[in-house]
Amino acid sequence: MRPRRRSGGEPPRRPEPQTRINDAIRVPRVRLIGENGEQLGIKSTDEAREYAYGLNLDLVEVAAQADPPVARVMDYGKYRYELEQKAKLARKHQTQINVKEIKLRPKIGIHDYETKKGHVARFLNQRAKVKVTIMFRGREREHPDRGRDLLMRLADDVKEIGLIETQPLLEGRNMTMVLGPTKNAGVKKDAETENTLRSEEEVQGDGLGEAGPPQPDVGQAHEQVAEAEAPVQ
Repeated sequence: MRPRRRSGGEPPRRPEPQTRINDAIRVPRVRLIGENGEQLGIKSTDEAREYAYGLNLDLVEVAAQADPPVARVMDYGKYRYELEQKAKLARKHQTQINVKEIKLRPKIGIHDYETKKGHVARFLNQRAKVKVTIMFRGREREHPDRGRDLLMRLADDVKEIGLIETQPLLEGRNMTMVLGPTKNAGVKKDAETENTLRSEEEVQGDGLGEAGPPQPDVGQAHEQVAEAEAPVQ
């Protein structure tokens, strides 16, 4: 008898297999691996479990499909923690590809073009990819070369910080091109930010009580003048 399908037409999902440890291992015997990876041979599951308990560790089934299944002696809590840390580290180092989209018309005005170009430059300086789409309407579809020329003009205007990753491609009523950041993207912005921070530190340093040039002692100067004007006896 076939299992009943869900209302959405998708078959029921099977639960993911879980690692069996200690009393959850029900097979009669296992191939035992020691704490340091040494082969201890085939043991009854009870014997292997007692061996692990004697070391204050766990018996963990690591290869359930083997004949007999392979079990290893380890600290299961520490093992799971290390796996979670490795998974977090892997997710941290994954490169997230951020794609922005800008839409243009073939007959875009100069002001609007400059505005859109500024958006493209800003996205590229943020190390994001930019999908530029030309939208054709009506008879504009009869002149796709105008859209291609506009895309190539835009690519040339931002060539210092962006390069073409996908050439202009006409799909239905739209023509798209993908730009990716170059190694120079964001460099100028970072340099300007560093210079600004350095200037702020210098300004703050001037107001933190740093010693200026020595000022003359007014009282001492008056005494010297008085001595000079005194009559010689």
